[in-house]
Amino acid sequence: MRFRIYWLLLGCLYLSCQTTASVPSTTQEVQDRTITAKVKGFSKYEGYFDYYWDAKAGKIWLEIARLDEEFLYVNSLPAGVGSNDIGLDRGQLGDERIVKFVRVGPKVLLVQPNYDYRAYTDNMDEVKAVEDAFAMAVQEGFKVEAEEDGRVLVDITNFLLRDAHGVIGTLKRTKQGSYKLSKERSAIYLDRTKNFPKNSEFEATITFTGQPAGSYIRSVAADPQTVTVRMHHSFIQLPDDDYKPREFDPRGGYFGISYYDYATPIGQP
Repeated sequence: MRFRIYWLLLGCLYLSCQTTASVPSTTQEVQDRTITAKVKGFSKYEGYFDYYWDAKAGKIWLEIARLDEEFLYVNSLPAGVGSNDIGLDRGQLGDERIVKFVRVGPKVLLVQPNYDYRAYTDNMDEVKAVEDAFAMAVQEGFKVEAEEDGRVLVDITNFLLRDAHGVIGTLKRTKQGSYKLSKERSAIYLDRTKNFPKNSEFEATITFTGQPAGSYIRSVAADPQTVTVRMHHSFIQLPDDDYKPREFDPRGGYFGISYYDYATPIGQP
């Protein structure tokens, strides 16, 4: 009986030591998952969205403190192909989207609501019905790499190094050849990657490789088998809504914004 009690006490003591020893390790793991620990040694750019530059890995880490807050995302082409016939000109503006970062568990999604179809009404069921009836767009998904005080950190490098401007499709549509993105020859262009209080700016050198088939690309590219451009990405704070939209008048000389309002009574425009 004494031996049983002895071994039982010894076992409890062993388990107690194991539990005590594991606490520092767990605490260290939690500390290692903080943003402060993750970005140690990186260059910080403060602004609308704070971000960090990892010079060794060539990566951009975005700190998101504004989850579920809409902003304007615009992409453009600051350095183009050089042929008017192809249509990929220097300074060309790309798509303009209203987007927001939404966290879902271990992921952060870049969501673009569908504002082509709306319902201006106090009836929230009607608003929800229109939202569910027409597809939104998830532009990108990111893994949460670290978090701290309600802020999350994600790696947006691959998002910046994609064909955001649709160069591949344009070259194919204009019969200039079949190209693909070369990530090995693409990188962040740090000279034009900057941060400001109301907008965060990112730029990347993007290279496409393939077999040229048209005369336009052959006449302007240094090597028509390797076409390199630069793409710019802007995250811009939206203005306030303290204004009243004016009904479109063709005499105004401006482009109109059109959408379908499903809350408008039948018989009214």
